[in-house]
Amino acid sequence: MEFLALQQAAANLGWTFYLPLAILVGLIVFGVPIWVSIGLGTLGMLTMTETLPLSVFGESLFEGINAFALIAVPLFILTGDALVRSGLSDKLLDVAEASVGGMRTGLGSSTTLGCGFFACISGSDAAGAAAVGRMTIHRLVERGYPLPAACALVASGACTGILIPPSIAYIVMGLVLGMSASTLFLAAAIPGVLVMLAVMTTNVVVNRLHGFEGGREPFSWRRWIATVWDARWALFVPVVILGGIYSGLFTPTEAASIAVVVVVLIGFHQKRLNLGDIPRMLESSARVCGVIVPIVAVSLPLAQTLASLAIPQSLVSGISELTDSSTVMILLMIGILILAGCVMETTPNIVILAPLLLPVAHQAGMNDFHFAIMMVTTLGLGFITPPLGLNLFVVSGLTRCSILSIARYALPFVFGMLLVVLLIAFVPWLSTWGL
Repeated sequence: MEFLALQQAAANLGWTFYLPLAILVGLIVFGVPIWVSIGLGTLGMLTMTETLPLSVFGESLFEGINAFALIAVPLFILTGDALVRSGLSDKLLDVAEASVGGMRTGLGSSTTLGCGFFACISGSDAAGAAAVGRMTIHRLVERGYPLPAACALVASGACTGILIPPSIAYIVMGLVLGMSASTLFLAAAIPGVLVMLAVMTTNVVVNRLHGFEGGREPFSWRRWIATVWDARWALFVPVVILGGIYSGLFTPTEAASIAVVVVVLIGFHQKRLNLGDIPRMLESSARVCGVIVPIVAVSLPLAQTLASLAIPQSLVSGISELTDSSTVMILLMIGILILAGCVMETTPNIVILAPLLLPVAHQAGMNDFHFAIMMVTTLGLGFITPPLGLNLFVVSGLTRCSILSIARYALPFVFGMLLVVLLIAFVPWLSTWGL
């Protein structure tokens, strides 16, 4: 009763009460883990100074820790959770279905496009697979897809979560390699869309071979306009995020904080969120953040350690002894990244492999941004390839469908995405056009 009375009083006070309260709670929940993780990670590496030169952990290490940029990670995670709880993700999926639902295999294409819309806000693969999967898998089965095929389509479409900006993977990449996240977002725009189109095209080809999807609704301009208008607030969020970043109005971190506020305000305005949702949003987002941030916290000391031991130089010289062909070097890197993505999540792969493979990329004639885009796109395959296949586990948990059966139907999507990886690797313009 006391809580209900407090909630009613807060509602009477309006935004002046619960918006500052939400910001304060968010700062406590996310700020403390971030700084503690950075401190523990740095302290742990400092204990190794007896065996490594002090210069390794000198002033340059602390200059490299950009805590302000790191805050964007939990904020984008929180944005994705707020997007689902406020129902705005449903609106985005409605727009996707109204846009391409009239095509042959329209529901499958709209599912993939919906994943792309969700990726424009959350930057997370697993969140996209869970959110879109809950809304579409049963509809895909009703339309004629076998359950494993429907799961594979959602898992593959959700791979756009780390490929379409804003992406948590590119924020981590920028932190590890000292690159601008805003520039990485710009460079990733075309590759991310290409991967989404590859998933759509693969689904069309598979459907022509097996005839999964039967029946479709004809496209209607009236329906499309009505759906877009109904989803105007949901569409406003990615416009604010990407428009602000690309125009230079604010940084990715500032965009993430603005996105959280905008989504929460819209949810309250539409009466889809209430005060009771805020603690649950913060808790679920903090759980995801607690996995990512400690890894990032030790990434810079690890990179400094690898450099001090001359491991990247040894790797470059070893590959140079094998071949002097830039094409072979790039293919070797792709092979390494595919294998790594099969057994390890994206963030630790970036932390460990990016500093190692960057000198090899330079040797092959790739610049930093070209290499970063190719690396993240290749690692995206790991979300639908066993034994790790995080997206496979997410959709399997939603449906209780066998992971191996889902992986079998996901194989064509792996080949479709691999073609995009090769295209990005050997056509540098696709990832450097805006630089």
